[in-house]
Amino acid sequence: MSSRVPQPPVTGQLRRTEWAPPPIRSIQDTGLNIGILSDLAIKILYFGGYLTGNQIADMMHLPFTNVVQIVMEGLKREKFVEVRGGSGLGAGSFEYVITLKGIEKAHEALARTQYAGPCPVTLEQYVAAMRAQATARLEVHREHLVEALKGLTISEEMLGRIGPAVNSGKAIFMYGPPGNGKTTIAQRVGRMILGKPIWIPYAVDVDGQVIRVFDNINHEVIPDNEEDERRATATGERRDARWVRIRRPVIMVGGELTLETLDLVYDPINKYYEAPYQMKANGGMFLIDDFGRQQVRPRDLLNRWIVPLESRVDFLTLSTGRKIEIPFNVLIVFSTNMPPADLVDEAFLRRIPHKIEVGDPTFEQFREIFKRVCEARRVPYDEKGLAYLLQEWYIKQNRKLRAVHPRDIIEQIIDISRYQNTPPMLTKELLDRAASAYFVDLSAEY
Repeated sequence: MSSRVPQPPVTGQLRRTEWAPPPIRSIQDTGLNIGILSDLAIKILYFGGYLTGNQIADMMHLPFTNVVQIVMEGLKREKFVEVRGGSGLGAGSFEYVITLKGIEKAHEALARTQYAGPCPVTLEQYVAAMRAQATARLEVHREHLVEALKGLTISEEMLGRIGPAVNSGKAIFMYGPPGNGKTTIAQRVGRMILGKPIWIPYAVDVDGQVIRVFDNINHEVIPDNEEDERRATATGERRDARWVRIRRPVIMVGGELTLETLDLVYDPINKYYEAPYQMKANGGMFLIDDFGRQQVRPRDLLNRWIVPLESRVDFLTLSTGRKIEIPFNVLIVFSTNMPPADLVDEAFLRRIPHKIEVGDPTFEQFREIFKRVCEARRVPYDEKGLAYLLQEWYIKQNRKLRAVHPRDIIEQIIDISRYQNTPPMLTKELLDRAASAYFVDLSAEY
């Protein structure tokens, strides 16, 4: 599973080329031949039963006038559909029903692909749109990072490493012990730099084969604004509805990542492709969390990225063996809690210019994190209580500090207090109970 990160307001300064889908005025504007459009229309009618022309057009995400109307007239001439009248004004209100001959036609179309969603765009249209919306230049300054990482305890040295790495637009390798905020930092940075929304297609057509790009898990739709509505009303034309406007994606994957999921995934039942993670992340960030814990060897996974990282172009393979070229406008972040030497060699690390170590917090940083967590969770902060915790459970135990510990220990105290029906406090008793429940003796034998 991958996860989509909620997007807050943008704080970085970005320069990008403005692009929006042009309106569709004719079948030629779709880039597709009438045979592909007819197959899609007959499949939609086959699954939908009795549908008006306007309903078919809405499902195809194409205008009825001059496009779907011509497609339906062709299907009617071939006796694949019949018109059963209409309840409104205009040809779009006519109701269509599929004939026996049309059912055979639909079966033939379904044998090729069962995709019956929004009309795809062509590969050429997709490539042109992604290049037009590519990040031209990122300008992230200290004040932007401070705002994006608000609430986190980050040193000036760390800020000085993150900023240049982000401005480079190249891959970032984050490493260090678990629980110190690598994933959180990467997500916050991703939300900061992504900038204006991006247009992506619902699907892409490659010589009659469909690649589904949009999905509700990884993409967050931005509804049309009032300016778009006014423009459409004034001109009588709407943008190409085969495209959907989304927040620039921040897609995170973990141990489930395999080499197979980085290529087109063919569904043998529905007979269409699902776009790989990096294609869905185009224009945004692709965060590979827990790098090194995937089922594939780290070196094999990294070798997969050599060409895209250098050329900004990725090659995907269809089931026929044909390779297609797509833009690779993705900021890739590798995040790992394993020693870099155990994962990759020096030669590959040279290809990733920015390596950022996220180490353990100092005692002063740990204290600051603890105070912030107490304030956020409405637990009275007690300096003596924290001193006791550090002495008994860290210094005496020779335990390393982790940035995540304050949050987890406070959560333990709250859980215990709820059970006891008492207010949460940083008392010795509650701290001992919370710490003993949270920490595990890894040397224990049974």
